[in-house]
Amino acid sequence: MLDVGLLLIRVVIGVLFIGHGAQKLFGLFGGYGPKGTGGWMESVGIRPGVAMAVFAGVLELAGGALFLLGFLTPVAAVLLALTMIGAIVKVHGPNGLWATANGYEYPLVLLVVVIAVALTGAGAYSLDDALSLFQAA
Repeated sequence: MLDVGLLLIRVVIGVLFIGHGAQKLFGLFGGYGPKGTGGWMESVGIRPGVAMAVFAGVLELAGGALFLLGFLTPVAAVLLALTMIGAIVKVHGPNGLWATANGYEYPLVLLVVVIAVALTGAGAYSLDDALSLFQAA
């Protein structure tokens, strides 16, 4: 059952990160693409906005895909953790913890989940397992 639980976590979190990356890179799912996201990033002090939007989008899209597949899971976790740390520090941190005040509650949950899965291992239903990569001790 542990492996099914890890698969569920990887699928949901991986798909959500892929979606966020697609919003930033391609304007899909209600996103604003690199130019719109970059403009918003500039407005909150993240410069250069378009380049940082593309960078964050690539981290989320690639990291989400790797996490979903359970392939190179520690690498995926680092990519995704970087985006969540950036979101906490640059966007949500000043608003406090709670999501109701646009705080860092949700990015913190995502950060902990990706780190925990990387430390635990992606589970039996993963490419890491199929290829004998990053086996949990």
